[in-house]
Amino acid sequence: MPRRASHLARWLTPSLLDCLLVCLLLWQFAVGGRWAGLLADGDTGWHIRTGEYILEHGQWPRTDLFSFSKAGGIWYAWEWLAEVVFALLNRLGGLSAVAAGAALVIVSSGVIVFRRMYLQQANVFLSMVVLMLAMGAASIHFLARPHVFTLLLWPAALWIVERDRIKPSPWLWALAPLTAVWTNLHGGFTALMASLVLLALGRWAELWLAGGAGWERFKPALRYGALLGACGAASLVNPYGWRLHLHIAGYLRSGWIRNVVDEFQSPKFRSEHSLHFELLLFAALMAAAAIFRSRRIAEGLLIIFWAHAALVSARHVPLFVFLVAPAVAGEASRLWRQWVRSLPANSPAAILEEISRDMRPGFARLGLWSVAGAALVIATSPQAHWPKDFPAQKFPVELVGRQAARLAGARVFTSDQWADYLIYRFYPHQKVYMDGRSDFYGPEIGDEYLRTVQGRPGWPQVLDRWQFRFALAPKEWPLAHLLEQQGGWRRVDGDKLAVLYERVGAPPPA
Repeated sequence: MPRRASHLARWLTPSLLDCLLVCLLLWQFAVGGRWAGLLADGDTGWHIRTGEYILEHGQWPRTDLFSFSKAGGIWYAWEWLAEVVFALLNRLGGLSAVAAGAALVIVSSGVIVFRRMYLQQANVFLSMVVLMLAMGAASIHFLARPHVFTLLLWPAALWIVERDRIKPSPWLWALAPLTAVWTNLHGGFTALMASLVLLALGRWAELWLAGGAGWERFKPALRYGALLGACGAASLVNPYGWRLHLHIAGYLRSGWIRNVVDEFQSPKFRSEHSLHFELLLFAALMAAAAIFRSRRIAEGLLIIFWAHAALVSARHVPLFVFLVAPAVAGEASRLWRQWVRSLPANSPAAILEEISRDMRPGFARLGLWSVAGAALVIATSPQAHWPKDFPAQKFPVELVGRQAARLAGARVFTSDQWADYLIYRFYPHQKVYMDGRSDFYGPEIGDEYLRTVQGRPGWPQVLDRWQFRFALAPKEWPLAHLLEQQGGWRRVDGDKLAVLYERVGAPPPA
């Protein structure tokens, strides 16, 4: 009876992980009402409308839904499952529910990263410091877009791999069905495939260095090779089959995408989150040296590979920091304990280490208190903090509202981000020239769009050829200044963010 009562008391007591999830939700989003920041990327708009199309028609789109410039073109809605989730959330509670759902996925990712630190025998306090750095660095990509599911599934997959390394079990094969789901949520499943290749090579190198004999030397590599095959087969369970893989490969190899899409370019070290990334990068490289010395080749290869990927593309920074945070916390804890052993037992550092050991049971358990705490945070957030629309600081929300009767259904030249917003606001009545689907439009439309935005030679011909009635331009665009001087256009509205021009002599809207 006492044992049963003790077990019940344990589950009725909030754990460290329960408290962490609630604190992350407060820190990242609730305090200061930063929910709207999750909608800072207009792609969320067309993702929601795509999900609604799937729900209403009961099928995946195979041709374009949103443009007049590539009407009927073959389009891969390769994040369809995430889009359905966003559409359902939007139906449930509008953009507020979309933001809340994305926030919960993000903080759950942080909890899994913290849980992985438990496997590294990391000090609780050092783990918290490293996690704060990782969350700060990853915040550059905290947006309500399908990639949030990769932010969740990536550390979950790494956790499964690390548990298997400590004690091999059949649970490793859960990565295959996980890949099937992941493939339909976001293209980030390719990160797992690349990592499995490195794990197979690393495990073979570890056994070779250890002097394993015969087939013992190859068993771990063969196991990860078989797992790679199973995950690869599982990734074919998607609406487009193997064609999706060819499309993603072409997208990732595209030099044009790497040159014009900001998140595919190298990170810029000019902000707080980039400082967090820089600190973790240096710490991870130092940890990698110790990891290689201990002949954990697979773990070291992953760190070096993803460090390179993060330096090449800011898009990979969250993947890198979520990968290396447990290793950094583990190596820092090892050095910390070496130092503590040289101190008196009653020193502050020794006392902190003892407290950390006492807290370890709560390091590993997540219960219903996290659900209750997250629900309380969401329920008590002031209504004024929840987004009713996209952020007015980034999108021409008020101008579009004033001019809705003019803009709905008209041909409007605007930024790709604002075109995303027009899709959200007016679809199915609105078709756009170019939105955030850079993989769909490619360089043919993309270069023409950039030439017009920048006011380079030929821009008037582009506006004429596509018969644009309106130009909705950010005030700082060179195009906005040129249209101000152009005789064929007149300014009809404007504010501190945007200006709207209409073609002179254009027929009135139907």
